[in-house]
Amino acid sequence: MQLQIFGEINLKSDIMSFIVKEKKFSKKWFISYSLILTGSIILAAGFVFFITPYKIVPGGVYGIGIVLYHLVGAPVGLTGLILNIPLTIIGIRILGPRFGVKTIIGFILASVFIDVLTYLWGETPLVENDALLSCIFGGVLIGLGLGLIFKSKATSGGSDIIAMIMSKYSRIPVGQSLIIVDACIVLIGLISFGDWKIPLYSWIVIFISGKVIDTVLEGIDYEKTMFIISDKYNEISQKILHDLDRGGTFIEGKGMYNNEEKKIIFVNVSRREMAVLQDYIRHIDPEAFITVINANKILGEGFKPLTPGT
Repeated sequence: MQLQIFGEINLKSDIMSFIVKEKKFSKKWFISYSLILTGSIILAAGFVFFITPYKIVPGGVYGIGIVLYHLVGAPVGLTGLILNIPLTIIGIRILGPRFGVKTIIGFILASVFIDVLTYLWGETPLVENDALLSCIFGGVLIGLGLGLIFKSKATSGGSDIIAMIMSKYSRIPVGQSLIIVDACIVLIGLISFGDWKIPLYSWIVIFISGKVIDTVLEGIDYEKTMFIISDKYNEISQKILHDLDRGGTFIEGKGMYNNEEKKIIFVNVSRREMAVLQDYIRHIDPEAFITVINANKILGEGFKPLTPGT
């Protein structure tokens, strides 16, 4: 398959893989630790104001902490910290030094803020007598907090480490391993409290927080990627270049049915531009074939700048 670039797009053949290190007290360093600090506070607020008072157990070490808090009065944050420290040490010994200083600072801050807010606020939920609404807002805050922590290139520790170790020895993908680990913790909540509503509410929190994490990391401005097969590729490329002010790529293809040579246009556009281009193609070539894909993140000229942290 051959690629032909049209428009003002410059490619460099030498691609180097590298790791960007943050210089202490640099702008990027301050941004990273500000994200960890802010994320930890938001995460703690989600637990204290919405999740913990209703005995909801949304997986992770803090889920175990919520169970112990309601059974024996153990502080949620302290329990999470006690569990995270040995898990991190074990993770480093088994998986190598994947868990940097930022991860350790992240779970320490989250644990401290959870217990400090609990001490200041108490056990009363912010929204009384409405567990479902608390699940929704708790899930949003937990997801937002974790998303900011992940954006700083840190992890949440806890069940993430267990899932990675489990994946190493069982060859189950990390994502599936994490689901299994969190499901077991949710079942601990069911067994401990004997209420079927708890795991159901817990899965709502897990689902919402996961979606919010994705939104924080990927953004909400979903652009579109289009693959266009048309005999009018020259006219379409001119429309893209001059009217939409975009670049694109010609991909040399061959039809499977008759082995006919085809030019496929690959282009990234906004939602509005997609509608304009679709309408134009429909007008000049009703027989064209178009595939549209959601592009969660596009970096480069005309879109988000290709900078560290994007």
